[in-house]
Amino acid sequence: MKAKRVSENIWSLRIWMLIPVHVWVVVDKGEVTLVDAGIPSMAKGILKFIEQLKMGPLTKILLTHGHSDHIGAIKPILQTKKVPVYAHQIEIPYMTGELPYPKRKKPEQFVTEEIVQPLLQDEVGNLMSIGGLTPYLTPGHSPGHVAYFHEKDQVLLAGDLFTSKKGKLHRPMPIFTPDMNEAVNSSAIIEHLKPKKLEVCHGYTVLNPADHLEEYMEKALRSIKK
Repeated sequence: MKAKRVSENIWSLRIWMLIPVHVWVVVDKGEVTLVDAGIPSMAKGILKFIEQLKMGPLTKILLTHGHSDHIGAIKPILQTKKVPVYAHQIEIPYMTGELPYPKRKKPEQFVTEEIVQPLLQDEVGNLMSIGGLTPYLTPGHSPGHVAYFHEKDQVLLAGDLFTSKKGKLHRPMPIFTPDMNEAVNSSAIIEHLKPKKLEVCHGYTVLNPADHLEEYMEKALRSIKK
């Protein structure tokens, strides 16, 4: 597993599984947060990296969504570190096997109900900041997909909202994205936040993604109409 410093307070950890799979470690005010948990074989490397970082112990895990390549290391990590796991409340019933993910025939239980809890919301329903990150609901790839914005570092951890190639935004993988039109519409969060860097699970860093968001959306929408 390879580690890369994304910004002052964020590191990405990468493993190859035919395609790159990234998770992120975020440090804020002495708290260490893991964003996404990759595949099971990443657990040991994640814990070793956090230990070697010497910025404090792991305090929580935040999930962009509940697909198997984003939650695989949760169980082995929790066997060593008893920390809370958060996801959007919309996503949780799909993760726990109560509902089948859209366009899948059967529900699958990726985690048990007692493991994951909903991200907190304020009185008007806005997701509240946690560990220096502000969550934004960005559905389409999954019903409760969330992207996390680190305002201080101006980095958006976008999960599977996009893939990327050669520094440009590309669509999330169609085979695993039941509502591509909604996913493309969710990409407008970039125009709202204008991050300096965007990180995706399957791909590499995109710099100043708002600069080519319009081109991305036009191409993506054309491909949907074909």
